[in-house]
Amino acid sequence: MGTSATVRCSPLWRWRRNPLRRREDVWEAWILLVACVLVALLGPLAAVLSARATVDSLAQRRAERHPVTATLLRDAPRTAWGDGGTVERVFASVRWISADGTSRTGRAQVEAGHKAGERVVVWLDRSDRPTLAPQSPGEADVEAAFLGAASFAAVAATAAAGVRGARVVLDRRRGRACEAEWRRYGAEWGRTGG
Repeated sequence: MGTSATVRCSPLWRWRRNPLRRREDVWEAWILLVACVLVALLGPLAAVLSARATVDSLAQRRAERHPVTATLLRDAPRTAWGDGGTVERVFASVRWISADGTSRTGRAQVEAGHKAGERVVVWLDRSDRPTLAPQSPGEADVEAAFLGAASFAAVAATAAAGVRGARVVLDRRRGRACEAEWRRYGAEWGRTGG
């Protein structure tokens, strides 16, 4: 019985001198290296910039909205069905006093189940129009973290798609080169058999 030798394939084989190494192999190694460096540098940068922009945007939105006390004009529905079940807040007709002292009415989001005449808190924008309540700082941080992670994933996915596209092009080039070599030397190999 003969002994078998284990052939080890180094992850850096494309960088070593080897008579079987093709120019496309070196290109592929460089493309992979550049993609990894870009993900390592641009991924965290995109994540931080995206998260920071989200936090700033949501903080500005919180600053532009203010709560006022309003009176319900009609009973608020007890419950409303959303996508996954009941929701705690519904739209109802309310009356409030604006900053200039005039009485205004409109539809605003309130907690479900309140009766007509009850006092509720509604949120207004800079123009004193009813709007949705802004996110709390904790909710804003969660959304910023999610969008930062999504930005990092987008950079990584773009780099992976670029590497995959380059690999497809290089594989086609390698295939054409192999076919050309086969046409060149295949005839000679066929004559020596026998």
